[in-house]
Amino acid sequence: MPTGANKKQKYTYVWVSLIVLIFGVFAVYEITKRLKTGTVIENDRMAGTTSVMPLSYVTSNGKKRAVPSFSFLNQDSVLISNKDYLGKVYVVDFFFTTCPTICPVMSSNLEELQATFKDEGEFGIASFTINPRYDKPSVLKDYAKKYNASNTKWNFLTGNQEEIYDLARTGFYILANEANDAPGGFEHSGMFALVDKQGFIRSRTDSYGNPIIYYRGTITEKQGVNKEGEAQQITVLKEDIKKLLAE
Repeated sequence: MPTGANKKQKYTYVWVSLIVLIFGVFAVYEITKRLKTGTVIENDRMAGTTSVMPLSYVTSNGKKRAVPSFSFLNQDSVLISNKDYLGKVYVVDFFFTTCPTICPVMSSNLEELQATFKDEGEFGIASFTINPRYDKPSVLKDYAKKYNASNTKWNFLTGNQEEIYDLARTGFYILANEANDAPGGFEHSGMFALVDKQGFIRSRTDSYGNPIIYYRGTITEKQGVNKEGEAQQITVLKEDIKKLLAE
């Protein structure tokens, strides 16, 4: 026969088990309800990931860095300015058509981005030549055809060289120089800049919370990593374009 103490302990276990069961059922009900109504917040679903984080603004002297005013001719000899890109999310690069090194890979990556967002009316690309003396609109038009550029999404821009260099160096802080000892006679960055609908330069942050600022344009998704072990960033650029389009 169980003693009084044993009976009391047995009843205690029963009550504890019953309480745990009730709370468990309630928790499952609440989670199921939130999933059905869409009220589970992102941190519930993907805690600790960077993919749900809003993109950072790139700043200079404490101010959001906006793309400076520009106005250049495109491959169809149409004058295109920064105002034509307001309301669009767009990617910017600096290149030249006779570049024997990184430009073909950069342009192929931009072609991939164009294909990914072909049905997105609020997406665009702006490619500025750093050799405008040679890259006239007719030359750019042939180059645009080579990469299947849509004239509604992708502008190849040419104009005064100093204005283009000033845009690269002080507007985007991107390298652009004439250099006789460089392949093709010019040196420039292989990075892409991402611009939001209001004309501000944006990017995701690194593991320390600092903006990465630019995205590597010289490594393809298929390649994965380059010889230096640097990873491609076209995949994350696609993800971040989608975030800005949704803003």
